[in-house]
Amino acid sequence: MALRETHLSFPGSVEVYRGKVRDVYDFGSHILMVATDRISAFDHILPRAIPFKGQILNAIARKFLTDSSYLVPNWLDESFDIDPAVSFGRKADPIKIEMVIRGYCVGHAWREYKKGQRSLCGVPLPEGLKEGDAFPDPIITPSTKADEGHDEDISREEILDRSLISAKLYEQMERYTYELFSWGQEQASRRGLILADTKYEFGLDDKGQLMLIDEVHTPDSSRYFYAEQYEELREKGEKPKQLSKEFVREWLMSEGFQGKEGQEFPEMTDDVIQSIMDRYQELYEKLLGEPFQFPPSDLGPNERIQASIDLHAHSFPAK
Repeated sequence: MALRETHLSFPGSVEVYRGKVRDVYDFGSHILMVATDRISAFDHILPRAIPFKGQILNAIARKFLTDSSYLVPNWLDESFDIDPAVSFGRKADPIKIEMVIRGYCVGHAWREYKKGQRSLCGVPLPEGLKEGDAFPDPIITPSTKADEGHDEDISREEILDRSLISAKLYEQMERYTYELFSWGQEQASRRGLILADTKYEFGLDDKGQLMLIDEVHTPDSSRYFYAEQYEELREKGEKPKQLSKEFVREWLMSEGFQGKEGQEFPEMTDDVIQSIMDRYQELYEKLLGEPFQFPPSDLGPNERIQASIDLHAHSFPAK
């Protein structure tokens, strides 16, 4: 059973915000984030949810947030673990800029490059690249974080010229981005993978300190290649095999949907849902190196999470 939307109750008053794929319960100083099974692409929520997707992404995010916390402070309270689809931690004031970092010319970067663009977010791109080629060095291509609609590319210079954030804060975000990406590439290499690109979101805590928020290095925010086949496929002129949500975007594009006005979602049959679910399970097992454990089926996901919340009611802060 897929978790499309949560309807949870807590002691006291708690505000709820529903994002594209997460339901967030606001306690004032802290938030509880539920990774639902909703799936989005091209800034649209698809009509059907993918069973266990939220649990899979939450487990990956918790693992990498915990393991990278020595590098960059983040929002997660590692000790609070009440359900596989739930994370809890400090609330932050989000910075409305996503730090996208790219090590390879794929996805959005390749689509722009193929159009003839030789600059992305103010970063010059070399001539002669093919899809899947590595950049000489990783590049940061920020985007604005839109509350509604599409995120938009923006350059470092535009961010500073428009005083969206201070130069000092941007430089700290930039430094954290390079450090996290280098660390993530090392982790991926140990699993026989290449971390091709990813994005990070940052916020300020109640003391004004910068910290990493949301998720890190999940297949929904990152693109991985299989390292073993990468060079062989490159020599054949073929695309490297990916381990990411890109396969969902590619399926949508093959069905004539790119999120543009007037386009309708293609039919998501049971077979399509199963194939996407199988790929997410593969992502989990490859990234974490362990079999995915399906949750008990005696309760639906909403009921299961609520039961756990009731058991831990004393742990939640008063708003």
